[in-house]
Amino acid sequence: MQLDSIVSPDDLRERSPEEIDDLCAQIRARIIEAVTARGGHLGSNLGAVELTVALHRVFRSPHDVILWDTGHQAYVHKMLTGRAADFDTLRTSGGLAGYPSRSESPHDWIENSHASTVLSYAHGLATAFESSDARRRVVAVVGDGALTGGMAFEGLNNIGHSGRNVIIVLNDNGRSYAPTVSRLSESLVRFRSNPKIMRRSDRLEEMAERIPWVGETVQRGMKMSQAALRELWDSAGFFENLGVRYLGPFDGHDVAGVEEALSNAAQFDGPVVVHVLTQKGRGYGPAEQDTVKHMHDVGKVKAGTYTGMFSEVMVKLGSLHPEVVAITAAMPDSTGLLPFREHFGDRCIDVGIAEQHAVTSAVGMAMGGLRPFFAVYSTFLSRAFDQVNLDCGLHRVPVVFCIDRAGITGDDGPSHHGVLDMVLLTKVPGMVVLAPSSLQELERMMLDAMDVTGGPVAIRWPKTAARSVGPSEVGSGLRARQVRAGDGRLCLIGVGKMLEACEQAAEMLAGDGVDATVWDPRAVSPLCERMLADAAGCEVVVTVEDGLRTGGAGTAVRDALLERTEAAPRVRVLGVPLDYLPHGKPDAILADLGLDAAGIAATIKAELL
Repeated sequence: MQLDSIVSPDDLRERSPEEIDDLCAQIRARIIEAVTARGGHLGSNLGAVELTVALHRVFRSPHDVILWDTGHQAYVHKMLTGRAADFDTLRTSGGLAGYPSRSESPHDWIENSHASTVLSYAHGLATAFESSDARRRVVAVVGDGALTGGMAFEGLNNIGHSGRNVIIVLNDNGRSYAPTVSRLSESLVRFRSNPKIMRRSDRLEEMAERIPWVGETVQRGMKMSQAALRELWDSAGFFENLGVRYLGPFDGHDVAGVEEALSNAAQFDGPVVVHVLTQKGRGYGPAEQDTVKHMHDVGKVKAGTYTGMFSEVMVKLGSLHPEVVAITAAMPDSTGLLPFREHFGDRCIDVGIAEQHAVTSAVGMAMGGLRPFFAVYSTFLSRAFDQVNLDCGLHRVPVVFCIDRAGITGDDGPSHHGVLDMVLLTKVPGMVVLAPSSLQELERMMLDAMDVTGGPVAIRWPKTAARSVGPSEVGSGLRARQVRAGDGRLCLIGVGKMLEACEQAAEMLAGDGVDATVWDPRAVSPLCERMLADAAGCEVVVTVEDGLRTGGAGTAVRDALLERTEAAPRVRVLGVPLDYLPHGKPDAILADLGLDAAGIAATIKAELL
């Protein structure tokens, strides 16, 4: 059976165990080849091979709905739903997305890359299907890490309360939610997983309830026995106290065993958890042995990147200031906090996939005298904006938000582009928002953040490589830095990484006789008065940012200039349009948007000069 010949999951059925084993080997080889070449999520997908095969042999997608939380474990699902032949285009412009994509396939119901959400989707779909077609199954595959997020518990609670027919597959590849499997537990698994035995148990309990006096005693004894078993079986007690039947744990790499468990689960009425134990990186030695490197995606923090500089400075700050603590939401590796954790283990706090809790907890730490630095991707910080605004901003506490992957991030697609942070954070009263244009600027800003005590500070930087500059090209405090002095006709203001494109555009314009002034604002909020005064004297001002152009840094500059004088210069705000942008290389996306040097220069010449 050849992997590329699979057109739909129907092609998996009626296959021998030997054919399935061979298919799993082909899938692993394809994942390793593609991810090694183009990056992506390796360990999580290698661990989900047999589980995904079993899911598609038991359930009939897309009639039965299979949802993934998060979508980074859905590579095998993509291959088994007719996309194996195109898998070499993974995460390339115009190719397959790195997450489920509704535009790619009817088998992809949700474009889910933010964790802990799938149980809410499942509850909603099951509610809709109950009123229209009760035979459709809703299956939610949840990673064990996703259950650290509060929204997962909200969804689980509502599923249990409603009694909807949802099958929750707990893919446990990192944290065990059950005790060690033993002879007793294996017997309990077989007992609890058999719907016929469980139905007999339910009928026996109903019969006992009808027997006067004696029945009450028997029923009470059965309840006590069940409670005792739940004490032995922690996961069962946890889920069943919420109204969700628990089955497991099962070996997630035993296709036949998982198929039997899923088939049994489908025969129960009401919600069921099927707990499977899988191994990240299964079948690939480097991924099996290096669980940290392959925890989230392939790659590590590199020198010459903003994340690498952040990592270095955090260790320096930790050494200089014992009150400094680092916070991460389940991503200590990719945000660059592993070195800090190695040096100051008790001062590096991983809250799990719980950004809202991370922010408010950081506020409490700051109130108690600590200096928390919360390292988080831009796209994930937006999940906690209410806490940033009303828990942190309102209390004006000195939390430092270290925002990685700001701007256009590239290969991970629309859910990961960090284009909202400047729009949102500049609306928090008292929030200082900084955007470094070089490695040295990031270091300076982190050190300066320690001096800000009257409110929060946000420092945002991109995923792409960073410039290294000399001491004379580094500013300080909240002051902007003039990079190039022009003749007063045109002023370019480049935010963060866009400063380099503005400098290059100025060089191009100089060849056409246009002598532009170029500013590095450094502080997006508050804006530097000296920079605004200089810009106010120009005929044309062009701002360039890698965030949304509506409501972002450029809008703030334009509004500030309009407030200064009635004879304000013409202002053109260049930035990301209000749209969901597909995946691709960051610089290529920026060029397509006219946000590279050539595009900036062309816009100025065509429209403004």
